[in-house]
Amino acid sequence: MVTEATVLVVDDETEVADVYALRLRNEYETETAYGGGEALELIDDDIDVVLLDRRMPDISGDDVLEAIRDRELDVRVIMITAVDPDFDIIEMPFDDYLCKPVDKDDLVAAIEQQLAARRYDDRLTEYLETTSKLALLEAEKTPQSIEDSDEMAQLQQRAARLRAEMDDALAEFEDIATAFEEIGRRPG
Repeated sequence: MVTEATVLVVDDETEVADVYALRLRNEYETETAYGGGEALELIDDDIDVVLLDRRMPDISGDDVLEAIRDRELDVRVIMITAVDPDFDIIEMPFDDYLCKPVDKDDLVAAIEQQLAARRYDDRLTEYLETTSKLALLEAEKTPQSIEDSDEMAQLQQRAARLRAEMDDALAEFEDIATAFEEIGRRPG
C-alpha cells in the first residue's frame, strides 16, 4: 500500500539507488536521482523525504543538503552513506544519518519517523497559534461575549482537534522511537 508521501532516493551508484527505490515502492511514491545535480533538478516541495548519499562525484550530498536548506524547502533529509560520521556532522542540517548498508525495515522506520516528526511540527505551530488567539480573546472579552461567539466556539473546537491530532502524532512518534530502540538506534 503506497502512502501519500513521496521519497526521493539520491545515489550516484545506480544499482544502490534502484535497490532502495525498489524496497520502498510498495510503501511510498518513489523517485530516483543518480547524482547531486539530478537531485537538485528534482527536489521541490512535492518531495517529503530525501534519502541522500553523502559522497557523490558531481555534487556531494553535503552540497545538495546545503542547497535544499538554502531553498527553504519543507523536506526531511536522511543521509544514507558509507561515510562514517565525524564531528563535522554536528553543524549539518540533516534530519537523520544512516550508515550503509541499510535494510528495508530500518529504512522504512527512519522515513516513518521523519514523516511523523513533520506532521507533529506542523500541528504544533498551528496549535500554538490557535491557543495564543484563544488566550488573548479570553483575556480581553467578557465570558458572556465568548459564550455567544460562534467564531470563538470554532476556535475552541479547532484547538481541541489540533491537540488530539498532536497527541496522535506524538503517540505515533513514540511508537517509532520504540522501534528505533529495538534496532539499537536512538530517534534523531
